Amino acid sequence: MSPTRAELLAASDRLLPDVIAPGLDVLFCGINPGLYSAWSGHHFARPGNRFWPALHGSGFTPRLLHPSEQDVLPSLGLGITNVVPRASARADELTAAELTAGGVRLRSLVAEYRPRVLAVLGVTAFRDAFAARDAVVGRQPSSLGATVVWVLPNPSGLNAHYQLPALIQKFAELRASLGANG
Repeated sequence: MSPTRAELLAASDRLLPDVIAPGLDVLFCGINPGLYSAWSGHHFARPGNRFWPALHGSGFTPRLLHPSEQDVLPSLGLGITNVVPRASARADELTAAELTAGGVRLRSLVAEYRPRVLAVLGVTAFRDAFAARDAVVGRQPSSLGATVVWVLPNPSGLNAHYQLPALIQKFAELRASLGANG
């Protein structure tokens, strides 16, 4: 069942809880939840979002998971959070202050939960949240304590620069960097 326009608008500014646990291999970090995700209560839930297919195609999950199965991720060493926790129709509705505060929040989450890798899904959001104007997709030169930082392409269906095969390749590069333990 698809949400009505009114139901989607009612999801505006709704918070979507993190899927997180201590000691994860990878904490994936979206920009912020879309209205469809907030309405459903599941990360990357909008049809057309390529997060779940990229996760599976790169070997992080043994099968293609549905967004409603997000709570399985910690048992696979994976988690999900967002730079900005509140939902909006589009990422460009976020303010610079929200993105900066999101960087502070992420540093705190990483310090508390200590994932091996923080993987931010969107280079522009990463640049804004971490004041890293020259950041590019891939492993970043600096870390957050012992946590390695990666930037992966935004898996939104609106990101025309990366089609699914290229997203899978970038996710697979991150997975390969984890070695036999990832």
